[in-house]
Amino acid sequence: MADLTHLDPLLQILLDNAALKPSQLDDILEEQKRSGNSLHRVILDLGVVTEDNLLQLLAASWGTTVVTLADYETPPEVLKSVPASVARMYNMIPVSGDQQSVTLACCQLVSPEIVDEIRFVLNRDVIFVLAREIEVKSLLDRHYGEDSGGSMNDMISALGKDLSGNEVLEVTEEKEDVTGLEQQANSTPVVRFVNLILYQAVQAKASDIHFEPFEKDFKIRYRVDGALYEMSPPPRRLALPVISRIKVLSNLNIAERRLPQDGRLQLTMMGRQIDFRVSTLPTQFGESVVLRILDRSTVSLDLENLGMPTDVYDKFGMDILKPNGIVVVTGPTGSGKTTTLYSALRRINTTEMKLLTVEDPVEYDIEGIIQIQANDAIGVTFLRCLRAFLRQDPDVIMIGEIRDFETAQMAIQASLTGHLVLSTLHTNDAPGAVTRMIDMNIEPYLISSTLEAILAQRLVRTVCQHCKEAYQPEPAILDRLGLSADQVANAPFYFGKGCPECHDAGYKGRKGLYEYLTVSDPIRALINDRRPTLDLRNKAIEQGMRSLREDGIRNIFDGYTTVEEVVKYT
Repeated sequence: MADLTHLDPLLQILLDNAALKPSQLDDILEEQKRSGNSLHRVILDLGVVTEDNLLQLLAASWGTTVVTLADYETPPEVLKSVPASVARMYNMIPVSGDQQSVTLACCQLVSPEIVDEIRFVLNRDVIFVLAREIEVKSLLDRHYGEDSGGSMNDMISALGKDLSGNEVLEVTEEKEDVTGLEQQANSTPVVRFVNLILYQAVQAKASDIHFEPFEKDFKIRYRVDGALYEMSPPPRRLALPVISRIKVLSNLNIAERRLPQDGRLQLTMMGRQIDFRVSTLPTQFGESVVLRILDRSTVSLDLENLGMPTDVYDKFGMDILKPNGIVVVTGPTGSGKTTTLYSALRRINTTEMKLLTVEDPVEYDIEGIIQIQANDAIGVTFLRCLRAFLRQDPDVIMIGEIRDFETAQMAIQASLTGHLVLSTLHTNDAPGAVTRMIDMNIEPYLISSTLEAILAQRLVRTVCQHCKEAYQPEPAILDRLGLSADQVANAPFYFGKGCPECHDAGYKGRKGLYEYLTVSDPIRALINDRRPTLDLRNKAIEQGMRSLREDGIRNIFDGYTTVEEVVKYT
């Protein structure tokens, strides 16, 4: 049952007005966790109340009114007073205003923190009215264009102009002006600029944002579908205020620039909550900062949505239901291992099961699972957590990564004492995971008696469906894949020629390639004999394992990806 003492204000308003029964709370909160959507969206999607009734309840509680936006013709000067990035980021449209104040129409409740932030960014008083979501979106598209509005170049030039009157701080180890740095980090143009960068990255479905200061440049890059794209670079002198702004948002020490720091920040954008994981790294020319974007609405944590081939999906689904043993997911950084493990945990997460995880860091919170954040600095290591886990009566344990002999040994001990252990390893393929564990000095008989299955995976970019074209490959390309012309038999290969939909990349989205090794009795015998990886691989293929390269070729023939992607990742 949901905790009624710390309810979201929106749910409290509905309960107070008898528009919501306490028994419905758990369903709403569970759906919000699952979808990553805002509570407002979830309540409407579940049909708890109609949008018109909800707006009336919010207006009465907030002391404002519900308006019909068709009745308003916003003057051009009022529209210009609210930058496109601000309007789109907060999902609000200006309807009237003057030099001192502006009236903004929004479609849902706005938190006091966001109200303060909007007042600060716009530098004027703000009055809120409520309107239907479709009306707000329609006017946003009409007045601010289909995209993020106001180009980044305009924002950069405005930022340079706004800060030109002030001395932009050049802070060194000898000269520190922390107060001045905080003032610049919290200045309106810097706040706007950083908000726009974060907004555009979320809109582009980027997984990471890189802020990189060099001697004469300040580069900002987004990683979309595994590839990095550089945006228009701001002037080098703005690196310090921009990076300081990010450190302020994530509660990091802005005076400390000699040591790496890690933090998190949460922002509400486009009606949903987005988490960012922040990492700073001191470099020769200032701090390099990387933000990992954790947007639940763009990541599906359902096993059936991972795109596994049917045979792999069925085997993996059976293996994660076993009462004990170790199931390992392998692949390089960024290959989707954690997403696969989270999806597995969600599949087996029932009231009858006790699930514990130790991760570094915890990427997504999953209702009903106890998740521990590893922190070596204070002694909360994987090994220490695992020892404590065994006294907590778990059914399933998830270890973020098996890194060393001690962790592997504890995972095996947990498996032998009747627990299912899920974990990851950094190896190139499935059979390589066995060799990696032997390299950690784990006895082969312990590996063979506990290991149940190994799933190796990669993420390849998928061909954009809007500009996809067929072509006949050259013999040289077939050679790279180890195929002959007879094997291809005139099957079409595809590539994306580039279009606005995929930003001329030719690719849009990513898909998994999978290699599944079931640890059968013949494989166990080879492990016990310390046979090389090649022997394990040949035996697994003989028993029906499809290699990553073969799965890649299947995806090429099905028109999902290109030869270049498969050759690059397998």
